[in-house]
Amino acid sequence: MKYRALGKNQLKVSALCLGTMMFADQTELAEARSIVDHAHDHGCNFIDTADVYSLGGSESMLGQLLKGQRNQWVLATKVGMPMSQPASPSPNTSHYSRSWMLQECEASLRRLNTDYIDLYYMHRDYNGMDFEEPLRAMDDLLRSGKIRYWGISNFRGWRIAEIVNQAKRMNIQAPSACQPYYNLLKRQPEQEVLEACAHYGLGVVPYSPIARGVLSGKYLPGAQPASGTRASRNDKRLMETEFRDDTLVIAQNLRAYCESKGMAMSHFAVAWVLAHKAVSAVIAGPRTLAQWQDYLGALELSLTAEDEAFVDSLVTPGHASSPGYNDPTYPLNGR
Repeated sequence: MKYRALGKNQLKVSALCLGTMMFADQTELAEARSIVDHAHDHGCNFIDTADVYSLGGSESMLGQLLKGQRNQWVLATKVGMPMSQPASPSPNTSHYSRSWMLQECEASLRRLNTDYIDLYYMHRDYNGMDFEEPLRAMDDLLRSGKIRYWGISNFRGWRIAEIVNQAKRMNIQAPSACQPYYNLLKRQPEQEVLEACAHYGLGVVPYSPIARGVLSGKYLPGAQPASGTRASRNDKRLMETEFRDDTLVIAQNLRAYCESKGMAMSHFAVAWVLAHKAVSAVIAGPRTLAQWQDYLGALELSLTAEDEAFVDSLVTPGHASSPGYNDPTYPLNGR
């Protein structure tokens, strides 16, 4: 395993961060235990979850799995996404009121069976949200020792600058990490997000380096997806974003290139993200032990100038792989 500093901080994290979004959803306890044990045995010290994953189920499962080894992990979780059932929504169980943040941090601590969280993310930005109240709540959590560092996820570049500078004005510890959606099919973060993070010293921990499975090469344009895949389940996030014919064609072109070089396509995709100088770690979110084991092969690759040029020929730097490839979950304000 390779280790990197989390931005300008002294904290060292493994280059692969074990993402546990599938735990308690698609991944049952026994399989999750095998994944965590294998990751631990191979030097992984960075693990990521969120309160909203399986509505607390992922955190609760991790609370069982990390028992006896908690201090050997840099544990990250998140707050801010709705935690009430859609059938009976509650207005105060999401976003970043002081009341909700303090209450939900306590709930995460109970589920995770720990008395501190290493890295606590604001899971998403909400258009027009003022930062003072959540910043003061974060400061209280830091001062009480319930969290050690905090971060932001799915923030646009100008909002990263705004929250960092407001934290400085308020004499509050600035965010330490940013978790963007970044892979070689979705390169928009190169325009502003990665530049802002590098400027302000935030560690970058991208998620979905293989584009929710598209960059594994398993989906063919015009073909029915195999049973058991996210596409076969009509996964809402996948179907709204990556699962389109022009993107699948790009993936197959990359697959042919990797095969000609004797490289696994998924290894190439993860190694490409890790090769960006601003990136501290990449989140690998397996459903099975075999998928986790496959991610490790990315650490053995060193990309060449030819590899970088080939990716640039497929997807223009700073752009998405196809027109209209914007995530509806994070809409633009529009006109």
